[in-house]
Amino acid sequence: MSIPTLAVTLGDVAGIGPEITAKALLGHDDLRALCVPVVVGDAGALRRAVAAIGGDPERVRVIASPAEATNTPGTIELLQTGPSLADVPVGEISAAAGDGAYRFVVEACRLAREGQVDGIVTPPLNKAAMHAGGHRWPGHTELLAHEFGVKNFSLVLSAGDLYFFHLTTHVSLRQAIEDITPERTRDVLDLAGAFTAALGRPDEAIGLAGLNPHAGENRLFGDEDADVLAPAVEAARARGLNAHGPLPADALIPAAVKGKWNMVVACYHDQGHAPFKAVYGDDGVNITVGLPVVRVSVDHGTAFDIAGQGIAREASLVLAIERAAGLAPGWDHVWRTAQQSAPSAAS
Repeated sequence: MSIPTLAVTLGDVAGIGPEITAKALLGHDDLRALCVPVVVGDAGALRRAVAAIGGDPERVRVIASPAEATNTPGTIELLQTGPSLADVPVGEISAAAGDGAYRFVVEACRLAREGQVDGIVTPPLNKAAMHAGGHRWPGHTELLAHEFGVKNFSLVLSAGDLYFFHLTTHVSLRQAIEDITPERTRDVLDLAGAFTAALGRPDEAIGLAGLNPHAGENRLFGDEDADVLAPAVEAARARGLNAHGPLPADALIPAAVKGKWNMVVACYHDQGHAPFKAVYGDDGVNITVGLPVVRVSVDHGTAFDIAGQGIAREASLVLAIERAAGLAPGWDHVWRTAQQSAPSAAS
């Protein structure tokens, strides 16, 4: 049986991306049985990281295309993308590093669109650096959606069988409230339903967290839950989804952690991210549902404070590679199901 080829972007080379990539691909040979990892990035920066963890920089081998990858344990095969970033200072915001991180993602998307890779795995980039480099995207998720031309997508945090979808992500809290519309709520509930169907669990319960404390407490604490979220849930149930809510977030999320819910929809970034990271840490990954190819990321940042010291943990990246390798063979079903369930995605 063939195994998927995954494009592993290097992330921001001033952060821990190169280091955790080196540790993952040189220290976890078992990954080679699951996938063919091809780094999309910069050889100089990656060789510097290999040296920082006590390895041989010559283990980084530059190839011209994913088809040339041999998947040899002890070797990292890399596609050089743009000019060398070997001299970018480690541990500080750099326009050059931000531009590089952007280029790596765009190149990985091109390879995926052309069928040269079966999925994308992303170590962290720094949003301020990417903006300094001239690319004003809120983050990976929005850039990936743009490159694939999709409108309906969701950032999904995952640990084991638990999935946290998000109605909004990288916007201010004020903007998030404005962005939580009936249409957006419908689309994300449909994405969650399509994802559960593609996993073979079409009757899986989907819990939508309330926006306001106590899900509005019968309008005592705001009208959005009653006017926007509740009707969207009712409409989703009429379409056949096992959707519930809005439910108070301080009840829904602890119940999900205890295993009572596997599919949760959070209203805004920190409503989902803060409790998820507090509980799962390195055991979590970030999946983008709504793209035509699987994309899985670490659930942490660039950690400039420890970059270049050889102490960054690679556990989340290893898990991201494992999850991408596992999801890639069936991802076309996820994509087709999502398209059928959410026809407005291309509008």
